Amino acid sequence: MKPPPENRRTARRLRARMRLVPGLAAVGALALISSACGADSDPFESGGGETGTVVIGSQQYYSNTLIAEVYAQVLEDAGLTVQRDFEIGQREVYAAELENGNIDVFPEYAGSLLQYFDPESQARTAEEIRDGLEQALPEGLAALRESEATDQNAMVVTAEFAQEHGLTSIGDLADLDDLVVGSTPEFETRPYGPEGLREVYGVEVQLQTIDDSGGPLTVKALEDGDIDVAANIFTASPAIAAEDLVVLEDPESLVPPENVVPIVSEALDADARAALEEVSAALTQEELLELNTRSVDEQAAPEVIAGEWVEEQGLVG
Repeated sequence: MKPPPENRRTARRLRARMRLVPGLAAVGALALISSACGADSDPFESGGGETGTVVIGSQQYYSNTLIAEVYAQVLEDAGLTVQRDFEIGQREVYAAELENGNIDVFPEYAGSLLQYFDPESQARTAEEIRDGLEQALPEGLAALRESEATDQNAMVVTAEFAQEHGLTSIGDLADLDDLVVGSTPEFETRPYGPEGLREVYGVEVQLQTIDDSGGPLTVKALEDGDIDVAANIFTASPAIAAEDLVVLEDPESLVPPENVVPIVSEALDADARAALEEVSAALTQEELLELNTRSVDEQAAPEVIAGEWVEEQGLVG
């Protein structure tokens, strides 16, 4: 039987202390050897931070930063030193930092991540994507247990536009001419971008760049009629319910499942991995939407929202 959360947390902290104590002696011994040999590098360097530091990154997207902050607080509670490298940008910007070891932990979205590393992937279910990531991730990186929560890229329209044109699914857009889609610049080259829409659904679109990751600028452009469709208002966005927006169905699974998954350096130890997987177990779709809603409605700092959530979930303390 699985021990209660408080016992698991206590065990993690004890294990962390046990790791640190003998580690100090080992560092001292190797430092002497390194000095004697004239070596310049530190064999205990972790990621891009200081010695023994776990570096956690995040996208330039408020929800992703919130999840990264949750990871950070849980790992700090487990006795680790954490360096936050948040709001880096989109995957095209930070992927190299993950590959070269400058970042140790990153909250990712499984389907899009697989398509980034394997553009030819035809995986469409969560299980297929999990298996695909095992093969596609670069050496030195590993995917931990994914959460139930997903944050899909979605094709979103106003309720008025959907009613006017009888829209329920992405394929219905094929009947419309001069269709303007708003999204980030990266949408142009994504598998579910203009080329994917054309090949899978016969939908022709013009892209209008709005670089706020489905945020208020994108929502305003949609409501003002500057764009017809928003391609990156994510499914865990509180704006969908608040603004009465319509998510078009994707029966051909053009956009694969985007379960939130911790991507970690293979050097990250077992206790740290276990702590992150406890987060995945607790992060349901309902919980992610609640976190995002608090962020948008209250405009509270990520560390405040994350701190209250990890306490409520029994992940720290």
